[in-house]
Amino acid sequence: MSLLELKGVKVHFPVKKGIFFDRVVGHVYAVDGISLSVEAGQTYGLVGESGCGKTTLGRAVLRLNDITEGEVVFDGTDLASLPEEEMRRQRQRLQMVFQDPLGSLNPRQNIESILSEGMAAHGIGANQDERREKIKEILAKVGLPTNALARYPHEFSGGQRQRIGIARALVLEPDVIICDEPVSALDVSIQAQVLNLLEEIQDSMGLTYVVIAHDLAVVRHISDVIGVMYLGSLVEEAPSDLLYAEPKHPYTKALMSAVPVPDPEVEDNRERILLTGDLPSPANPPSGCRFHTRCPWKQDTLCATDRPELKDLGDGHRVACHYATEIAEGRLRRSGESVPATLPGPPSLTHEMHEMHEREEQEEQEERAVDTAQKVQKGQKGPGSGASGGDEPAPAREG
Repeated sequence: MSLLELKGVKVHFPVKKGIFFDRVVGHVYAVDGISLSVEAGQTYGLVGESGCGKTTLGRAVLRLNDITEGEVVFDGTDLASLPEEEMRRQRQRLQMVFQDPLGSLNPRQNIESILSEGMAAHGIGANQDERREKIKEILAKVGLPTNALARYPHEFSGGQRQRIGIARALVLEPDVIICDEPVSALDVSIQAQVLNLLEEIQDSMGLTYVVIAHDLAVVRHISDVIGVMYLGSLVEEAPSDLLYAEPKHPYTKALMSAVPVPDPEVEDNRERILLTGDLPSPANPPSGCRFHTRCPWKQDTLCATDRPELKDLGDGHRVACHYATEIAEGRLRRSGESVPATLPGPPSLTHEMHEMHEREEQEEQEERAVDTAQKVQKGQKGPGSGASGGDEPAPAREG
């Protein structure tokens, strides 16, 4: 059984108007029906562009955002239906590392106070001395000196502050940690250190991670399974290596084509998939497939009317696309025109017009060449005579 399972989770924020904001005029569909499962000891990576609902989903797991519909089952317990007091106790086992390491730390508290606050709330340690010893042990795990206890968040670098955020989660001895963009605010040289630290801690403490990121390279480095989100929906899910080797959804293909390759020859010859338009508003999402307004393979039939369900393709690979198989087998052109498996039929009208245009240009060139030859025979200069660097004398000056 999965340690963490989401079943049809929806998070809709009401849009209110009026003098007292008491009139609901619509909703923002931040998360709209996501189902996924995370096994114990696994790292589940969640990727997608900004505004797709990744962070909202992560916060919903801890009920930091209210769940509109669906279930969040953690170790057999549906968190969505728990009373607040019971949910508070469950948060000891479910922790979160936030994106902004400085903004998530209280600037008025020193590090000992920040780390011991949660321990006291959950009854970890009989007294402050026991809690302090536990904190020192965790600080050593995350690579911070014990003299950091008396210092304040502003006295640390960005990477050190993120380590403090990780330590704050670890002191509660959780089973699952949701890492929301854990390295996006850090320098590239520091990102690898933090990612390696997360992996070391996972191995030593048997943790389960949900890593939220928009950097595909980061997610590939650390994840066992990757889910791709677009406009509040999960469009593809697969084991990490399989997703990178054989992406099936058009959106995933576009994301993968944007990742730079170190080999310049491969990079120069690689095909890019460019998406047109902007991400639609989650307050007014498109009907049918959420991606059809930007999809290079969109069709006039199902895409705009029927919302695709996640289909299991085997080997843990799920994709929400009506034409994923046709695209993978090359039976669908990127323009949206179907490619038959048999011999190609008659050329399209566009192709015929292109050939006609080429014939007309060739005939015009032949006519100009004949006309030029006739003029030269009559003693007239043809075009191009007297070119720069030739022996033609310069015209005499007047006067």
